[in-house]
Amino acid sequence: MKFQRKILLVTAGAFLFFSVCGTAHAAVTVVDGTTFSNTVTVSQTRLHLKGAALLRYMFFIDAYTGAFYLPETADGSRALEDIPKHLVLEYRVAISAEDFARATEKKIRESVSDAEFQRLLPKITALNRLYRDVVPKDRYALTYIPESGTVLTYNSTPLGTIEGHEFARAVFSIWIGANPIDKGFRDKLLGKR
Repeated sequence: MKFQRKILLVTAGAFLFFSVCGTAHAAVTVVDGTTFSNTVTVSQTRLHLKGAALLRYMFFIDAYTGAFYLPETADGSRALEDIPKHLVLEYRVAISAEDFARATEKKIRESVSDAEFQRLLPKITALNRLYRDVVPKDRYALTYIPESGTVLTYNSTPLGTIEGHEFARAVFSIWIGANPIDKGFRDKLLGKR
């Protein structure tokens, strides 16, 4: 009888262990060694991972991994709408704050009309002042909350908020718009592949 009880306890313990490990494993997505949570909560709204990917620069330099989140009921086709969204990028290479500023201004200029760019320029300048240099394993996150704005976070520390949906649409377009940094990366973030 004692032997059967031990087997029952060991079996139950193993089942519980594998159930917990399975649940923990299901709560994250791993992209080329980088772990992203499958859900995040921003401003009391739960957002769900739509996609994650590795961005390679010039086909052989691993630049960063990214993960993109939207409300559960929103698919990738609604990504630039006035809804909460969250983008996380974990870097594999060192990049200076100045390089971020130059790239941000260039990509937004390529994505919007001249008139819109002129309207957005003060906000682009404000964002560019927030950037910090990054080294491998550093993370930037952009989080858009309607009626609040776009928050730039560096390694979980908020650096500042830029107001307006027009700005959010322009800055998120760098990665998920019609003319992104990389179309394959965009499609994976939006869950298209």
